[in-house]
Amino acid sequence: MTTLTAQDVSAKLGGRPILESVDLTVAPGLVTALVGPNGSGKTTLLRTCYRALPASAGLVTLDDADITSLRRRTLARAVGVSTQEPVSLGGISVRESVRLGRTVKRGMFEPFGTDDTEVVDTALARVGMTGLAERDVLALSGGERQRVSIARALAQQPDVLLLDEPTNHLDLHQQLSVLSLLRELASDGLAVLLTLHDLRMATEYCDAMAVLHRGRLVATGTPESVLSPALLADVFGVRGKVRPGREGNRTLDVWGLADA
Repeated sequence: MTTLTAQDVSAKLGGRPILESVDLTVAPGLVTALVGPNGSGKTTLLRTCYRALPASAGLVTLDDADITSLRRRTLARAVGVSTQEPVSLGGISVRESVRLGRTVKRGMFEPFGTDDTEVVDTALARVGMTGLAERDVLALSGGERQRVSIARALAQQPDVLLLDEPTNHLDLHQQLSVLSLLRELASDGLAVLLTLHDLRMATEYCDAMAVLHRGRLVATGTPESVLSPALLADVFGVRGKVRPGREGNRTLDVWGLADA
């Protein structure tokens, strides 16, 4: 099992500071939601965690290894990524697109084996894309392409899974299905970090929560400990609270604007 840790991480875009001194641990066995208002730095932090964007200060580690010291192939084997707007190549099928996730295990020119086929089939089934496996990826809807991106990340069989708005473009049933899948994967020992806009879903489905506000990490912990009425008002501008829900789950109640 692998732990990903951001230690005193700062980052810039176009010379403009976006993140400042962020400390965050993504632990195996947990689904951690990265939440915050638009422009708070969620995607930027996620990108620094898989080296798509270099940190201007601090470091990100996998267990004790600085990710900047790892070969890209080594990092890709350990960290699976699903982006908010996944790149889709035309002229290949869904199955072929997902199978690209296996190249980190096999190499670009090494032939795929029976075990690769089994992993791809499992990944497709887990995101509900088996029936569309032979369709061209460019013929898919935005939500379907999103699920292909998640399946491709799962096909890598990573230790850490990073997802930027994985429920984006999905209908409600698909959103709940993906979040339930992430909880299942975490229960198997995967460390999962995802950005989410929907605080209610983050509250109900995620084990831990990290709140970014204006580039700073202002709170971490369980959803009920993080989403206090004061934080909801100060960071999100709403009046609300977390209460126990059905079957041991948590529910976020929001009843108005903080300044209303």
